[in-house]
Amino acid sequence: MRNKRDYLVLSAKGMMMGIADAVPGVSGGTIAFITGIYEELIDTLKSFNTEALRLLFSQGPVACWRYVNGSFLLAVLAGILLSLVSVAHLTLYLLEHHPILIWSFFFGLILASTWSVLRHIRGWSTNLVSTFVLGGMLAYFITSRGPAMLEPTTLMTFLAGMIAICAMILPGLSGSFILLLMGMYAPVLEAVKELQWGTLGLFCAGCVLGLLSFSRVLSWAFHHHRMTTLALLGGFMLGSLNKVWPWKYTLAYSINGKGEEVPLMQDNLLPSSYEVLTGLDPQFWPALALMFMGALLGVLMDRQQG
Repeated sequence: MRNKRDYLVLSAKGMMMGIADAVPGVSGGTIAFITGIYEELIDTLKSFNTEALRLLFSQGPVACWRYVNGSFLLAVLAGILLSLVSVAHLTLYLLEHHPILIWSFFFGLILASTWSVLRHIRGWSTNLVSTFVLGGMLAYFITSRGPAMLEPTTLMTFLAGMIAICAMILPGLSGSFILLLMGMYAPVLEAVKELQWGTLGLFCAGCVLGLLSFSRVLSWAFHHHRMTTLALLGGFMLGSLNKVWPWKYTLAYSINGKGEEVPLMQDNLLPSSYEVLTGLDPQFWPALALMFMGALLGVLMDRQQG
């Protein structure tokens, strides 16, 4: 049985997930994994099924709440929401004004997360190595693509919700970045800004369906093909480092809903090349220190969960 302190810790982990999900290129699923709540989270989401409905109507809300692990989910979601309305704004501010330093921290954190996943794999084989490489190549390909220009139709809005939420709970892939790739990031933000309830309803419906269905796939994969799943997720994390590399040169911009320029296509550079091309200080040593801090935090969280 969990006590109040345990639920406060769960909310703190949820807050870290919320901060990660707010940054395009960083996945809340990565944080959930290294903090040790990932499998319980996907199993909890999977429990929202017909049996939960049967318990609700036959034995009442309390039995249903226990069946769906409601207290755990409430604590995690409360942390995510709290971070999105508080700490995440600070993270986004720092990302806008000190991008190299923030990306460096996340780079170190995700690098340590990759090690955290891989150290749980037992009995490396050719198949596991191939799965790991495939995951890395797939994530690298996705994070290297330029955004599409899709029409925000009813179907596309619904599918965007499904795909983005699946990426959000998958370590190594960012839901907000997937929306950006689909060309749906701006339309969704516009819907939030203008309170377009029809569009938001469609998007949320897609999120709910994607979350409830994909959590079943992930739960099945963990319970039946654990090592292969870990190898694939480790590859996703390693490949996603392409997106969070600190030194970038912007090739093209887009205009967001506020009329501001937003980087659209970027190339990764070495710190020395970054200084030559941009004329800006690459902040190499502070960036390296923050990489180390991010990696250390990832290792400490991994050690805490055993």
